Amino acid sequence: MLAGCGGSRPSGEAGYEAMAGNPESGERYDGKAVSPIHRAASEPVSTFAVDVDTASYANVRRMLMGGQPVPAEAVRTEEMINYFRYDYPAPADRSAPFSVTTDLAVTPWNPGTRLLRIGLRGYDVPRAQRPAANLVFMVDVSGSMDAPDKLPLVRQALSILADGLRADDSVSIITYAGSVQTLIEGSHDPAGIKAALSGLEAGGGTAGGPALSMAYDLARAHRIPGGINRIVMATDGDFNVGLSDQQGLEAMVRQNREDGISLTTLGFGQGNYNDAMMEAVADLGNGNHAYIDSAMEARKVLDEELSSTLFTIARDVKVQVEFNPAVVGEYRLIGYENRALREEDFADDKVDAGELGAGHQVTALYEIVPAGQQGWLPARKYAANAAATPAPSGDASEAATVRLRYRLPNGTESRLIEVPVAAGRLAAAQAPAGDMAFAIAVAAFGQKLRGDTRLGRFDYGDIARLAGPQGDYWRKEFVELTRLAATRPPTVTATSAAE
Repeated sequence: MLAGCGGSRPSGEAGYEAMAGNPESGERYDGKAVSPIHRAASEPVSTFAVDVDTASYANVRRMLMGGQPVPAEAVRTEEMINYFRYDYPAPADRSAPFSVTTDLAVTPWNPGTRLLRIGLRGYDVPRAQRPAANLVFMVDVSGSMDAPDKLPLVRQALSILADGLRADDSVSIITYAGSVQTLIEGSHDPAGIKAALSGLEAGGGTAGGPALSMAYDLARAHRIPGGINRIVMATDGDFNVGLSDQQGLEAMVRQNREDGISLTTLGFGQGNYNDAMMEAVADLGNGNHAYIDSAMEARKVLDEELSSTLFTIARDVKVQVEFNPAVVGEYRLIGYENRALREEDFADDKVDAGELGAGHQVTALYEIVPAGQQGWLPARKYAANAAATPAPSGDASEAATVRLRYRLPNGTESRLIEVPVAAGRLAAAQAPAGDMAFAIAVAAFGQKLRGDTRLGRFDYGDIARLAGPQGDYWRKEFVELTRLAATRPPTVTATSAAE
């Protein structure tokens, strides 16, 4: 299955051959259409795999700061939202690895609808308490990496990670260009690791397939039972996998995923950046995908959020929301287009889904039309096609039920959490404020960049005002990005690229 962090694509074992991007730059993205609208009476259940990737936000930031057009296909709204942390409570204890929070607010761009926010927060693990890590750095040193925002930034990023390692961690480093070389094997010495990284130089072709095979061999040779066993691939994604077909790559990653070796991808650079491949391979490998556009982003991902990046606390995390047609007329999920699952996949433990790391957060937003209110969908002509009349009984006490299913890292059977959403909360919803307002602002930003027509005339100035003044560095930067977006070059879409 190719789908952030171990997510699933709608068609199951789908690849990344359907790619779009900016034809002027050669960057490749696997874009999906904006999620459709559903009638609760005929389609009451929505199911998706969680996603904790953040690559899309950092990549879009790079484009906006560089004065470049933003391809709509490059924007994954859920990754924009999940780039930031929100005020969700920590789980009470580790018997359940994450807390579940639900909030409701009036939609800023449509006062007739409501926004339901679902928030998950994993338990935190101090660096000193995380399991020992067996890491294999797989570094692309091919000619395409010879740029200031590529290999030099790779050296800096992985040096930051090396500074955060413990004495019981093991690190191996392999490089790949025209051939594969092993620089360090099973080292516990941060100084030696950083010295090896400092000597990296770019040049030659690309042999990604053999390098990935070698990386798995090294990870297996230095496996830490009960520890973290992970490959960290640093590349622009422009590599020939070196296998006869895509199925061979899928089989390699899937087999090693089942053997307990996960794969994280770190994207670098521009012009030939293959986001589609990077995201897909990381998801297939039960890992996560981040884009590193600066030394500050490297420190955020590989130092401040190191435990989240490395240590998985819950596997195959799925979310399912069942809406009550007596209370909800229509709904739409904002983002998660390439994480959609079938209803029957939710209870099927054989269906792979998203992984949650220590301290990770996941946020999802649904826009809801209350029953009896004018929605997006037109009335139907024939009586048999009309929405069923809502039950007049006590069936209206709940608006929805949020269900979560997950496995513990070493568990074989999934566990279920159910959280009802009281119907009265829809009527009592107020205009969004504080943390909720900021999350909605980020969601609107992503959807605006995607060309979502449901936002109406809600513009970037409205988004900045909704976000409000911020003290946190990353949130302040977001507000500045909304101002840059208002003056950016036209968005490039797959349709316009073909014209």
